[in-house]
Amino acid sequence: MSPAWRITKIILLLLVLGSIYVLAIQKHNQREQIRKVAVALTPGCAEKLRRYGLVHGERYRSPYVMQQTGASITVRGYSEDDVRAIQRGCNIVDDTQGSLSGDAGLARWNATRFIRGTHANCDHCHQGIGDKQDADGNRLKGSLSLGASWVMADMYDRFTGLLLPYELRQMQCYINSSNGYKPNIADDLIRDVTAYSRFLSAALDLKIGNHYDEQGIDEIAASATLKQGDDYVRGEGLYKEKCQSCHGRQAFGTEANGRIVAPALAGPNSWNMQSRNYFYYVSTILPGFICRNMPLGQENTLTNQECRDIAYYISNLPRPAGDRQGPLAALQQQILMTVMPPLMRLTESAGKN
Repeated sequence: MSPAWRITKIILLLLVLGSIYVLAIQKHNQREQIRKVAVALTPGCAEKLRRYGLVHGERYRSPYVMQQTGASITVRGYSEDDVRAIQRGCNIVDDTQGSLSGDAGLARWNATRFIRGTHANCDHCHQGIGDKQDADGNRLKGSLSLGASWVMADMYDRFTGLLLPYELRQMQCYINSSNGYKPNIADDLIRDVTAYSRFLSAALDLKIGNHYDEQGIDEIAASATLKQGDDYVRGEGLYKEKCQSCHGRQAFGTEANGRIVAPALAGPNSWNMQSRNYFYYVSTILPGFICRNMPLGQENTLTNQECRDIAYYISNLPRPAGDRQGPLAALQQQILMTVMPPLMRLTESAGKN
């Protein structure tokens, strides 16, 4: 190899590396510009952050704590950058798919790149935009509060056997509940939702390391029932009575004016067979969520057995296979998701005639 050719190869290599560096700098500057732009809040976030008195300043006092306890508690305040990060995090939780945004890619940090379906929204599980409360402002047991989850800091995860910090627990949500992909832990998406969750903990006066009833799911095991056994037929009847009006006859979710009214519980937009919501993977989590959070406006009206029956029925509907199930299971579920809906519609039509 001649010296001239060697020099040419080195120059080409340097040009490629330099181009990559320039592109990285350009992308970094674009993201920095996005971080400085004023945030257009969703209606839900505008009301929530107004209620919690989010403003930039050296000190922060929570109106919620004053209203609920009569005490005035002062904590370290938030910079303008902090406020924008909290606002973006709230928007992501309330409108993950970006249906309320003019440019979902920029305003939501392209959150949908980590989600396979078109229905998944953080708020569907973390209701009340992350801190579900009753009409009197009382936080609700088993409501998956983001603020209460944040103060748990590093938490043991019995499924992986690891101590997971809050950011890694967020990443698990994208893999499981969204049937999607794991973001980078340093992604702005993770950072902003963490900023919002941390703000909720301050607004609600939650203490680091404490466990609160609203943190996580109030799981319901078979031992918490009269041991009648989980029943598909009972579950189908209860689903038609309690759930169908929102989630649809085949549990594929409902939309109105481009906005998800109720998320999919089955089909391609639902969680997969590897999710902790899947009854055959973990039989206690979905029943607990149903009992504590469903039906909307009628929470805690279902019995433990009814919640397990509904969860059992839902989990027998077609849904995507998880990454661990392999290609044959994925093909089988894809065929079921394609064939079963028209067959069910045909059966229902024949029954009516």
